[in-house]
Amino acid sequence: MLRSLFSLSLVLCVAVSSFAAENTPPKGFTALFNGKDLTGWHGMPHFDPRKLDAMTETERQAKIAEWTAEAKEHWSVDDGELVNDGKGPYLTTDKEYGDIELLIEYKTVAKADSGIYLRGTPQVQIWDTTEEGGKWDRNADKGSGGLFNNSKGASGQLPSKNADKPFGEWNSFRIIQVGDKTTVYFNDVLVVDHAVMENYWDRSRPLFAKGPIQLQTHGGEIRWRNIFVREIPHEEANEILQAHSNYDQKQFTSIFNGKDFTGWEGPTDNYQIVDGAIMCKKGQGGHIHTAKEYADFVVRLEFQLPPGGNNGLAIRYPGSGNPAYAGMTELQVLDSEHPKYAKLDPRQYHGSAYGMAAAQRGYLRPTGEWNYQQVTVKGSTIKVELNGTTILDTDLSKITEYMANSPHPGKMLEKGYFGFAGHNDPVKFRNLWIKEL
Repeated sequence: MLRSLFSLSLVLCVAVSSFAAENTPPKGFTALFNGKDLTGWHGMPHFDPRKLDAMTETERQAKIAEWTAEAKEHWSVDDGELVNDGKGPYLTTDKEYGDIELLIEYKTVAKADSGIYLRGTPQVQIWDTTEEGGKWDRNADKGSGGLFNNSKGASGQLPSKNADKPFGEWNSFRIIQVGDKTTVYFNDVLVVDHAVMENYWDRSRPLFAKGPIQLQTHGGEIRWRNIFVREIPHEEANEILQAHSNYDQKQFTSIFNGKDFTGWEGPTDNYQIVDGAIMCKKGQGGHIHTAKEYADFVVRLEFQLPPGGNNGLAIRYPGSGNPAYAGMTELQVLDSEHPKYAKLDPRQYHGSAYGMAAAQRGYLRPTGEWNYQQVTVKGSTIKVELNGTTILDTDLSKITEYMANSPHPGKMLEKGYFGFAGHNDPVKFRNLWIKEL
């Protein structure tokens, strides 16, 4: 199914030039540019989105209006093409996007360079790749399409091939963004393959979960056309993440049959099977776990939180006691943004190694929707990837400060059971797969 989805999208990308005259999006896509005016766009320069968010609503709208007025001095529409003179604020979508497939064509001139900001973050690079352009010292000779603002040497920072067309010809991008992973096809050539796009604004944090698309302006005229976007459904996003993982799905073993608690131990009467998912009964809980112990492993699963829902993943649980302390850890499963959790310790929010290491927040899907998570446990290290974004990557052996100064005697356990730490809420889990390392 995944291959067929990719094949269909590639066919659409190749065929997109046939829609140039009408600016008509392929099936499943929406046109971001209507071919007539700047409806759906506003102006915004290279500006930290967090600073914009920190403004009052009145301040924010005034600033956007100022930028937009300036942008209109430099952006125009000519024969169904979006044209920038190389100056002014960047054209920015009014709408913010998360997981997307973006199709876009551009044509530029000598000495100009540009780029496409994703989630308000720079950028998929556009170069004048000629020596005369004067930017070979910045790797312009390597070609366009790379994640230029990634750290030097990072995956995807440079494109795998120079696929630029000569000046005067239209270039086409097909960009797939899922979680913090970016894939770029440039003129039908794969130049960036599922690389992490770094958060330029704060490299200690992952890429924002959502943000606008921006068309950068810099140094010379650039024309854009056929700007189409498709928001990727969560199930498809999950398939993409599995297909591009370091671990082949065929190497995983199912640990839940979707029908009963075969292979599970503990107070299973406090849980029930609902539509192929394990669900903790409301008002009940307890720690259920696999009958088999695991040392190093990767586990994949989906979970669904009710409003205010609370549960946890028991990692290397010894079979008795509180998994957060007696086991290696309990990885929180929590509706982190619910008002009743506003004042928790940072080490209590979703994905955190409870009481020991805080996970990054803001990457859960809306409450009630299914989330996809992969957890890798190697030795004393734990990595948590939520919906395609790494929210925790820690070594518990190096942690010496604990919430409430409570000791965690089980954190260095070398093996144990995998399970759930129910806390009275009807949290659901499904599609449970594990791979021993």
